[in-house]
Amino acid sequence: MRSHILAVISLVGILSATPVAAQQVREVREAAPSDRAADFPAEVLAHEITRIEAEDIYLVRLLEGGTHNTNIRHDENITPDTAVYRSHPRTVDVWIVQRGSGTLVTGGRMVNDELVDGVERVIGEGDLVFIPAGTLHGIKETISITWLNIRYDMAE
Repeated sequence: MRSHILAVISLVGILSATPVAAQQVREVREAAPSDRAADFPAEVLAHEITRIEAEDIYLVRLLEGGTHNTNIRHDENITPDTAVYRSHPRTVDVWIVQRGSGTLVTGGRMVNDELVDGVERVIGEGDLVFIPAGTLHGIKETISITWLNIRYDMAE
């Protein structure tokens, strides 16, 4: 079942481009095709996840489609003092946690550089999170967490 879920996730290939800080590595595997399916077998994903965790790579973009993309994301050693919260006005995020766990915060609003009234929950391996466009979100605390991040822009 897990391999079927990973295959579907890989085939979906969705998300708009997000700037990545200069010190973080960003790799793009391929352009998202419009005329065929693309897939990443479970063993390929497992290898990539192991590599980005070992090399402390923040993001590997598996598929880039302009208004959509599929990524592997990795964060570690995040504390409430170092947490970063983002909101994408037109972009939906779907997260599927592959390894590790952390405290995810969604919703709320920023007041004096602090997120207030957000919903906190611990997410871990196997969890799926849908984050609507325009919703503040971020990992508040983790030792290490790696997830598939599928993103796509909403139609105007």
